[in-house]
Amino acid sequence: MSVETARPETFVVGTAGHIDHGKTSLVRALTGVDLDALPEERQRGITIALGFTSLALPSGRRASFVDVPGHERLVRTMIAGASGIDAVLLCVSAVEGVMPQTREHLDILGLLGVRRGLVVLTMADLVDEEMLELAQEDALDALEGSFLERAPVLISSAETGLGLPGILAAIDALELSPRSLDGPFRLPVDRTFLQRGFGTVVTGTALSGRVQDGEELWLLPSQEKVRVRGIQVHGEKCGESHAGLRTALNLAGVERSELPRGTVLASPGQVPVCSIVDVRYRHLAGAPALESGASVRLLLGTTEVMAVAHGLDGDLVPGQERFVQLRTAEPLACLPGDRFVLRRESPVTTLGGGQVLDPWAPKAKRRGFLEAAEQLRRLAEGERVVLLERAGLAGLSRKEAEDRGLVQGLVLGDRVLAPGAVVELEQALLAELDGFHEQQPLALGAGRRSLRRGRLEALSPAAFDALVGRLTELARVEVEGPRLRRPDWQVRLDSTQQAAFDALLEQLTASRWEGLKAQEIEGVTPLDELLNLAQEWGRVEKAGPRFYASAALEELVAGVRQVLADDGELSPGRFKELSGLARRGAIPLLEWLDAKGVTRRRGDTRVPGAS
Repeated sequence: MSVETARPETFVVGTAGHIDHGKTSLVRALTGVDLDALPEERQRGITIALGFTSLALPSGRRASFVDVPGHERLVRTMIAGASGIDAVLLCVSAVEGVMPQTREHLDILGLLGVRRGLVVLTMADLVDEEMLELAQEDALDALEGSFLERAPVLISSAETGLGLPGILAAIDALELSPRSLDGPFRLPVDRTFLQRGFGTVVTGTALSGRVQDGEELWLLPSQEKVRVRGIQVHGEKCGESHAGLRTALNLAGVERSELPRGTVLASPGQVPVCSIVDVRYRHLAGAPALESGASVRLLLGTTEVMAVAHGLDGDLVPGQERFVQLRTAEPLACLPGDRFVLRRESPVTTLGGGQVLDPWAPKAKRRGFLEAAEQLRRLAEGERVVLLERAGLAGLSRKEAEDRGLVQGLVLGDRVLAPGAVVELEQALLAELDGFHEQQPLALGAGRRSLRRGRLEALSPAAFDALVGRLTELARVEVEGPRLRRPDWQVRLDSTQQAAFDALLEQLTASRWEGLKAQEIEGVTPLDELLNLAQEWGRVEKAGPRFYASAALEELVAGVRQVLADDGELSPGRFKELSGLARRGAIPLLEWLDAKGVTRRRGDTRVPGAS
């Protein structure tokens, strides 16, 4: 199946780097827009909130700029801005060189999956050539082994304009992977504000899918409905937006207070809200080791929540990858492939990060950690059937399987199951049926619904029926009415049972139309089983509380039909004359004749029935 993609004619570039290393000044020099809009930012000369602007490049492409704060106390804001960017401008001051936040931002960008960018040595007008050369060497050392190891290192000055044309050309020349337009629309909210005459407006970078004006979206994790009543991309009104674009949405039906940072706008019903997430995680080489079960800060998109990190295959060791189950204090919305960062609870430092593997994860028990880790290893290698295996014997609904992009499952009625689960259920049903035959050797088969127990109770009624149908097609089960049996199953009476069966028929035959209640039958063991068998074989029938030999009832039917043919009706007196039965014994047989269609009641008499 082809994947629809967005041509990267428009892309998002984020700034990164230590505080006071000229990120905002560089963006201002490139675009002419000062993103330090808050009075506090202008007064202190640092960026506190995220800033956004865009620029038409020489080729006609357009770059959206996300300017992030560099202060260590605002790293969470930096992560919110960096989520969803296509490339980065890593700014390093030629005056100070590489600093702690430079390295931390570089680590975070790598964890978030950013793979393209430029390195800009800023403030070059403030140093001599020797200092500039030292700063350049310092930057190259810091970049070694990172995703920017081969990136251009450009020299600039926002004050003099040095290097700005080269930076624009390098940005324009970035080779970026196209964004997929498949999947649900998702926009993590990084800003919310009220605009006079419009109401509530949110902004963010669309991660996937597309949205059209007038469309209904959900607020996640609350799952409240809102309607889009206006879209802007790069400050221009549009009829739609899609993955990879900086997008502003005017929303109807929601107040600004209901849209904190961390809210995700998404296509209805297609993005899971979860509090247990299984991930592939890399612990930074310079981060302190953590024991499994430690509390951490989880930053995903624009969301920050506290979580407990359980290492499924060991403690979180510097420089090592682990499969981890994150159990969050608050629900969040995510999909497989989403990038995240973990930071220490206190003191707040970056620990590592990775990629979401299973946002529908079941809670792992400690004794099952290694098994869960093995499942995640397979899932990380592309074995998506693991998601079905984790759904267990109940499987997934067809919509759930579709939302997970699963095509490897087996459909049973209204459920989709892993092939291994279907095999286990087949074995369970056959075991139940074999057990029934063993425990009730005189029964011709088991009631279909009576077998849906134990592990088979996990199946919906429709899925259970489909399982029976599957085994029937495989000739491993035979269906007769409401009963199931093994194809090779036959009731075989031993000599003792045969003698009891013959004694039962003799007593009922002798009783003729009087019949016998069960408690009146003597010397027959096991009575209930043999009575049921005799009925299944058509040798005995029950009318009211009494049992009769089928041959006797056939004789009665022949006599009744003769009377109806001669007289046109059957009166109570005529039936008493025919059968010799008093009223108490006659009523069950008359009702039996009606039920069989031999007669039909009309007033106090019977007339010919339908059969």
